[in-house]
Amino acid sequence: MANNLKQLLDIWYPQRDSQLWVLATVYKTQGPSYREAGAMMLFNDLGQQYGLLSGGCLEADIQRQAAKVMRSQQPLTVCYDGSDEDDISFQLGIGCGGTVHILLQPVRAAQNYLNLGEIRDHLADHGQGQYWQLVDENSDTHSHWHTSDYSDQPRLVHQDNQCWLVTNIKPQPHILIVGGGVDARPLVSMAKGLGWTVTLWDSRPANARREYFMAADTILDCPITSLVDQPWFQQLDAAVVMCHNLEMDAQAIKTLQTSSLAYLALLGPLARRQQVLALAQLDANKLPIPIAGPAGLDLGGELPEGIALSILAECHGVLHQASGRSLSGALTVSTGNR
Repeated sequence: MANNLKQLLDIWYPQRDSQLWVLATVYKTQGPSYREAGAMMLFNDLGQQYGLLSGGCLEADIQRQAAKVMRSQQPLTVCYDGSDEDDISFQLGIGCGGTVHILLQPVRAAQNYLNLGEIRDHLADHGQGQYWQLVDENSDTHSHWHTSDYSDQPRLVHQDNQCWLVTNIKPQPHILIVGGGVDARPLVSMAKGLGWTVTLWDSRPANARREYFMAADTILDCPITSLVDQPWFQQLDAAVVMCHNLEMDAQAIKTLQTSSLAYLALLGPLARRQQVLALAQLDANKLPIPIAGPAGLDLGGELPEGIALSILAECHGVLHQASGRSLSGALTVSTGNR
């Protein structure tokens, strides 16, 4: 499945002129909803759809509305009210029960493809910006893209008697996995399944072989210290160190302390973490970047797949500033079992 915006645009771009396309965007919600304002998906005239705006229950009807837009080549707004017994969303049994407002826009060369190609290029360069979409089905399609580091929640802005949805679009996380052993395989696959950019490093010839890591975007075998010369080094969001070699792990941890990581994990028990820090000549109380070691949430994982899930769950929570607690409140989730 392809659900994050970069994946959607990578699918759309080579086909942008061979099919008719419609961009569907959630521009307002009321009450509980599966996706929030700013969520997007794409439809084409072959009946294909990429992304999700609900749990899968609304997409068939949105496809029907998108077909109208393809015929008219004019934008359209639709509303699904999960609390109204007469609304199709209620009849479809949507579980959230909230109201979702969706803007459908034709993606045409005459309107510069709604700036989607430009957004794709910026995301590929790990850039971010603000995407402005005119919310008006009685006007021609309009959009603007502004490169910016400004971060804010999607919002509706009223200017000159017009209503615009302003969405801050950021690239998906870039994770570096240091160590290409057998247990790194599910970690690479799961991270890529989330739509993340995945770079794998291991200088040992028997490790990190492409045939075992087909999902990795990049595989490196350069000296670990030369990672600082990579153009993306200061744009890394997360790293997991799992070489199963004390010296290599120590060099990696020391090198990564010069980055701007939001999440740095080290595989192994607490005693091993202390050994690695000693070899790296680092003081655990004075680290520029804290180390999640033991790495991961306590999910009870013992095999590589379970451990990978636990590490990525913790990493995902940190990158999205989430608590990692049980949403129901019936369970508690603690950190650090590996």
